[in-house]
Amino acid sequence: MSGGWNTIESDAGVFTYLVDNLGVKNVQFEEMIALDADYLKQQSPVYGVIFLFKYPVGQKKTDEAVDGQYDFVASENIFFANQTIQNACATQAILSVLLNREDLDLGDQLREFKEFTQAFPAELRGEALSNSELIRGVHNSFARSSPFIDEGTRAATEDDDLYHFIAYTPINGILYEIDGLQPSPISHGRCTEEEFSEKIIPVLQRRIERYPATEIRFNLLAMVQDLRIRAAEIGDVEMVAREDEKRKMWIWENELRRHNFVGFAHEVLKRAVASKLTDGKYDEWIGEAKQKAQDRMDERKKVRGEKEDIASP
Repeated sequence: MSGGWNTIESDAGVFTYLVDNLGVKNVQFEEMIALDADYLKQQSPVYGVIFLFKYPVGQKKTDEAVDGQYDFVASENIFFANQTIQNACATQAILSVLLNREDLDLGDQLREFKEFTQAFPAELRGEALSNSELIRGVHNSFARSSPFIDEGTRAATEDDDLYHFIAYTPINGILYEIDGLQPSPISHGRCTEEEFSEKIIPVLQRRIERYPATEIRFNLLAMVQDLRIRAAEIGDVEMVAREDEKRKMWIWENELRRHNFVGFAHEVLKRAVASKLTDGKYDEWIGEAKQKAQDRMDERKKVRGEKEDIASP
C-alpha cells in the first residue's frame, strides 16, 4: 500500500466497521437493492445515502449545478469539505453525513475533529481531513491488500474508469448533495427527516439517468441505525440473531481484505510442482491437465453447436 490514501470498496461491511473503528456508536450501512422509498423506509431511521458512480472525466464544469442549486451559504453553516487528495472520497462522503448529524454518538475523537474544523473554510477542512492520522489510518486499514500497486501518477483521460463517492442527507430541513469536488453543497429542496426516504429516490433516479442505459456500475449504501436496536425493542429475536451473524461475516470478510494471498498461492504451486518432479510424474500431471482443458473446450463447442442447431429454421 502507498503512504497516502488507498482505495476502499463500496461495501456495507467495510463502511460499518470503518465508522465503528472511528468511534461512532450504533450506526451501520445497508445496500440499497432497489430505488424504492418503501424499502428505504423499512430501514428507518435513515441518516443518509452514499452513492458510488463512474466519474465523468473530461466533463466541463459550469457555474450552475446540473441538478439542484449550489448553496454557498450552507458551506459556512454545515460540515462541507473540499476533497484535496485522491482516494479519500469514500470516507469523506461518510463523514459528510456523520458530522452533520446532532443525533449520533460520534465518539470523542471525531467530535473533537468536528469542533476543531468548525470555523474553517471548505478547503482548509479538506486539508485537515486529509492530514488526520486517525481518519487516514482507519480508512487505509480497510484497503484490499495487493502486491500490484502502481505508485506512478498521471492525468486521467476519458478512457479511464474512475469512480467517486458522494453523500445525500437532510440537514436543517434541506436535502443536500455533498460532493467534495463541487464548490459547495447542492440543495435539492425542502426535506424533513421523515420525507427523506421519499424525496431522495427521484434525485437518485435523475442522477442515474445522466448515464447511458447500458451503464450499470452504480452502488448505493444507506446509513442507518444499527438494525439490532430496533429488532431488540420489538422483541424480534430472529432478526437480532441474523444481524449478529451478518456482522460475524463482515468481520471475516474485512480480515480477508487485509491479506495478500498471491504469495501463498505461489508457494502452494511451487510445492505441488516440486512434489510431482520428485515422484517423476510431472510430465504425466501436465498431460492430464492439458487433456482436461481440451475436453472442456470440446464440450463447450458441442453445446454451442447444439444451440445453433436448435435455433436454425
